Amino acid sequence: MKRRTTMLASTVVLAGFLAGCGQKDKAKEESTDTQPTTAQTASTTLTLPAPYATKSSTRFSNVIGWPKGKTPSAPAGFTVTEYAGDLVNPRWTYVAPNGDVLVAESNTEQKGVKKVKAEVSGKANSQRLDESANRITLLRDTNKDGKPDVREVFLTGLNQPFGMLIVGDHFYVANTDAIVRYPYKTGQTKITGKGEKIKDLPAGGYNNHWTRNLLANEDGSKIYVTVGSGSNVGENGMDNEKKRAAIWEINPDGSGERLYATGLRNPVGVDWQPGTKKLWAAVNERDELGDELVPDYITSVEEGAFYGWPYSYYGQNEDPRRKGERPDLVKKAVVPDVPLGAHTASLGLAFYDKDKFPEKYRNGAFVGQHGSWNRSALSGYKVVFVPFENGKPGKPEDFLTGFVAKEDGEDAKDVYGRPVGVTVMPDGSMLVSDDSGNKVWRVAAAK
Repeated sequence: MKRRTTMLASTVVLAGFLAGCGQKDKAKEESTDTQPTTAQTASTTLTLPAPYATKSSTRFSNVIGWPKGKTPSAPAGFTVTEYAGDLVNPRWTYVAPNGDVLVAESNTEQKGVKKVKAEVSGKANSQRLDESANRITLLRDTNKDGKPDVREVFLTGLNQPFGMLIVGDHFYVANTDAIVRYPYKTGQTKITGKGEKIKDLPAGGYNNHWTRNLLANEDGSKIYVTVGSGSNVGENGMDNEKKRAAIWEINPDGSGERLYATGLRNPVGVDWQPGTKKLWAAVNERDELGDELVPDYITSVEEGAFYGWPYSYYGQNEDPRRKGERPDLVKKAVVPDVPLGAHTASLGLAFYDKDKFPEKYRNGAFVGQHGSWNRSALSGYKVVFVPFENGKPGKPEDFLTGFVAKEDGEDAKDVYGRPVGVTVMPDGSMLVSDDSGNKVWRVAAAK
């Protein structure tokens, strides 16, 4: 019976895969866009290939874990050490006002046919898909030596937690389906009381679009919430995308909800640009248009702006799969500021607002790239740095690398881990959460 069930599930998976291929082929046939296009960004003039200029590929990485003593690589003048290990998919980190580090341990969960499909395709080798730990762990470095000596389970009973926030005497956590807040006192190492749900959120999503992030403004009067799309390009109908692919603004009690910006396929990392009141976001763009489409990006987020998804990409480049549907929205789509490469899964974002790193890094942005699956060769799997001069971004450059075990050959899919969140610490160092490596790395400037 078990064998028959597995065969049936595999047949369903294959049928779904073939149906999806048919939809992609139809969109490709109907596309009349054959010429490259350009987009003027804040940092460069970007030349984009035509849709389907290259075949849409599937190449999942294979996580093999970190050998003992091996770490990622940073530029000369920096040291990289393990801040914490033996975590279960540490996806995101947050620093409390007293310096405590809170780590959200959570992951995509897939069961039944989806689990079988992940195993057949190789996706199950690239990330954790089992039951999520659904907890937040507290790390405290009492003697300030760059290594935590207190480790406590801070909060459990969550539903795929991601964003965390402390405003006043409340601790907020963004589950995939709701924002919950708890009474909080500075320095407490555990929350045991029942939380108050202040806002329902659209649940679930395409690939890893279950993540919900939180960021407060300077005086704590507003909270910004990221909600990714529920699909690649609206293929399940736009009724299923209501209030998604957007950044929300709410009051600390959950009231006053409004859409701050829309058309952002999967906004994840958000931060304030130092010395300004500009909100920036890291956005994970769409798949299945070819190796070089569509670049992920970081961008300043204009209030009330529309960034294209799903009807267009990188400004007013119409997606052939949504051709002719909303020319009014295509016309108003804003061009993002900084392209970060197609399919890099750029998720983490943190501006460096301290003074311990060399001058070139100050006020610049670090971006965690979780890494590709929809590209013929792996891309991403690193942390990149975007320099800023006079408030304007420059071109991205590699900062933390070494996550890919081998760059070429038949086993070029092997990776040690996959970076996600980046968090600047009060002492001027930086933490990088490596979910598939089950570690948090610390990057510090050499003394």
